[in-house]
Amino acid sequence: MKKRLMTMGLASIAVMGSVAQAEEFLDDRFYVAPFGTYLQPGGNTNGYGGWGAGAGFGKILDEHFNVEVRAFWENYQSSRVNPGVGTSNAVNTQWRGKVGNWNGQTDLTGGTIDGQFYFFRDTLSPYVVAAIGGMNTSGPQPWTKLANGASNASFIFETGVGATYEVLDNLLLRADIRYRINTAPTTGGNSYTTANGVTYSNSGSGVLNDMLINFGVVIPFGDKPKPTALAAAPAPVAAAKNECATRDTDHDGVNDCDDKCPGTMAGAKVDEVGCPLSIELKGVNFKVDSAELLPESKRILDRVAEQLIAYPTKKDIEVVGHTSTEASVKHNQALSERRSESVVQYLKWAGVKNKLHAVGMGESHPLIPHERNEADRTVNRRVQLVWRGEPDYKTK
Repeated sequence: MKKRLMTMGLASIAVMGSVAQAEEFLDDRFYVAPFGTYLQPGGNTNGYGGWGAGAGFGKILDEHFNVEVRAFWENYQSSRVNPGVGTSNAVNTQWRGKVGNWNGQTDLTGGTIDGQFYFFRDTLSPYVVAAIGGMNTSGPQPWTKLANGASNASFIFETGVGATYEVLDNLLLRADIRYRINTAPTTGGNSYTTANGVTYSNSGSGVLNDMLINFGVVIPFGDKPKPTALAAAPAPVAAAKNECATRDTDHDGVNDCDDKCPGTMAGAKVDEVGCPLSIELKGVNFKVDSAELLPESKRILDRVAEQLIAYPTKKDIEVVGHTSTEASVKHNQALSERRSESVVQYLKWAGVKNKLHAVGMGESHPLIPHERNEADRTVNRRVQLVWRGEPDYKTK
């Protein structure tokens, strides 16, 4: 029974391949995301780097998209040189005749709605982000024609890149770097002055174009959804037993009464009792001309390892790698050996106890002998599991 379930599980993995990956992503939790910010103000701000903090509340929509509402507070110091006695600049009326320079602080408070696109979801998950929102800029310094504590409100736009790192199911580290544009309102022509004496222009180098570096954590609510476990095939009932001798449900050439491994994938090579002698692991791919497994390939091998661990056998297993004919015979042989060894090492790392043997076949056993295009080459590049010896059907 155990061996039957193992075979069914591996056959399902081989048939579904990458399609199963898309169905497997079930996480749609809400989360909170507190963060800290380093701010480098740009434009005509005379500003130094500053710091801030904030928090977000978001939802995972699917494998690629998150939406998040964020609120923030930031502060930076700015300075200005006194232009001297008698200046005619109306903005500087209040500090005519004053001596020396002054320093003031600028507070930024606001919020955004973020759209985040994740290239893939794994332990390390990179993403790009775009955001729109509003911000209030205030400067509690009485050095300009604006009243002490005056402020300016404006729309802001942000774009950037970042990544999350999953520490636990309910804790991720997150960092991103963003570029912010401030569509500040104008006062008096095509510029405006904040309460700390800083003048911004909407049509030149004075446009606010801050750089932000955010670092924080993401805390999802609730348990992380797990893929549904493969269910055992129901035991045949007595009434159906009389008909099984004439029925071959999985079309492998062995009737259902004698079939010890029902559900074999179409086209698989089987023995006299319907169990596969080999299974192709569809979707297990590598980087170009490399033995490095792709992230989605590791997820497939994780499920293979789970089946081999859950339903162990005493038989050795060969991991057989095949290549296309794109390079030389010698190069392809070495590449297939490295790739099969890479799969062996990953399965061992995942806890598989069977004795595993890496076998490289190079380009010697193509499924399509005369490759005409990339589609043909893709078919010939594959990895198989081959069980050595006769199956032990006495194991239940």
